[in-house]
Amino acid sequence: MPKNSNINLLPQEEFDTSVVGRILKWAMGTFRIIVIITEMIVMAAFLSRFWLDAQNSDLNDTIKNRTAQISNQADFEKQFRGLQSKLNIVKLITQGTKSTEKIDAISSKLPSGIVLSTVSVQDSLGQVKGTAGSEIAIAQFISNLKSVPQFKEVNLSQVNSSENNPSLSIFTVNIIF
Repeated sequence: MPKNSNINLLPQEEFDTSVVGRILKWAMGTFRIIVIITEMIVMAAFLSRFWLDAQNSDLNDTIKNRTAQISNQADFEKQFRGLQSKLNIVKLITQGTKSTEKIDAISSKLPSGIVLSTVSVQDSLGQVKGTAGSEIAIAQFISNLKSVPQFKEVNLSQVNSSENNPSLSIFTVNIIF
């Protein structure tokens, strides 16, 4: 009967001592470590997929909830924007009352004998055109306008006699507010 013996084609003693043997032994050990590390990375990636899927579904649920909230508040937003536009219109109208205050101040200083044909008022400028029976009435009107502290400067820019009635004077006064 044959005896059980292990047959090793690579002799252990000579193989460990030769350069090729040492390189092969080092390569086999190194590649074994690389394979083990690669398998660990693959398993970690596989297991992290479950965590990433859970996060993804949570984010999708959050997006659906916030989309529903935004669509529910669309009517309120529409009403709010409508009110804002109405408030802007009211604001513009109330700013216009400053112009009426200026026109009231001009008309309150009007002496007898003067008839105004046009009054234009802008932010910082105003112009008054009218007719007067005498130059004294025009001078009195300019003096009255200069007494208003709201008016910074009052200038008589033009005086002409009327073509239709030579006894009337047509004048233009510029006012800086």
